[in-house]
Amino acid sequence: MSQTSSNITLGASQRDSFSKAVIKNVIVVALGVTVIYLNASLIHIFHKQQIFNTNPRYILFIHMVINDTVQLTLTILLFLLSYTLYHINVCLCSFIILLALFTTENTPLNLSCMALECYVAVCRPLHHARICTVRRTYLFIGLIWATSTLSVLPDLFVALATEPVAFFSTDVFCLRVTVFRSPHIILKRDAWYVLLLVVIWLTLLYTYFRILFTARAASVDAKKAQNTILLHGFQVLLCMLTYVDPYLKTLLNYWFPNSLADSLFACYIIINILPRFISPMVYGLRDKTFRMYLKKHLLCRLTLVTVIPKPL
Repeated sequence: MSQTSSNITLGASQRDSFSKAVIKNVIVVALGVTVIYLNASLIHIFHKQQIFNTNPRYILFIHMVINDTVQLTLTILLFLLSYTLYHINVCLCSFIILLALFTTENTPLNLSCMALECYVAVCRPLHHARICTVRRTYLFIGLIWATSTLSVLPDLFVALATEPVAFFSTDVFCLRVTVFRSPHIILKRDAWYVLLLVVIWLTLLYTYFRILFTARAASVDAKKAQNTILLHGFQVLLCMLTYVDPYLKTLLNYWFPNSLADSLFACYIIINILPRFISPMVYGLRDKTFRMYLKKHLLCRLTLVTVIPKPL
């Protein structure tokens, strides 16, 4: 979550003009509201329909939707704060950054679990009901949060142990590197990201090729699962860009020294918002069951809007 805003610590000559800042904020808020509305519709449908509450695949999916909604809300909040307040209290910034880090690291882990469920459903269909139970699904969700906690909380403990007490009463530009400044945190972060990237991509590649071999039997479900794993891989690729964010910023500063703010804004859209657009597409539109209920939900909302009488 190091790229919380494209308006990072730039020189005064590189900061956006008022009109450009307004345009960027309007774009971010409009995209964010669109994604959050779609996600809220999916969450509403999930809780209203019993068919989704007992299916491990949909439980994992809706967990990712809720997680992404929280993550997107936090990144938009930080983006807006970077243009309005610019500096905020370290304690408040730490809380927002930690929660954003939790949700950011949850997404690729959740996608890996969804890929494994797909693999079991296609390649081990006779054992799917026994292996992928609702109880085990919630245990996996707990394991996802536990893994993220073990990764993120040490940053807080190191900061409390190494930073002076007065630091936590100061105001800073809210980034991970400005709050958790210890070099030990940076080394731990880099090592963890490499390990996480390797494990997740090995999981996706293994499940994809096993499903690919199964798809040769001309199974429609297997071919659909194969495409779903590809979409998971694309989404993980976008999420993983967050982990190479410091190096990406360095390259952008080298390639586009005169338009760094615009380049970082484009990265913000690609890294923080675009992956959250994919989740509603994978299940909200591609999945027949979800698509049917989503159409009914949107039509119902549209009907309510049109029948409301206009004031005289």
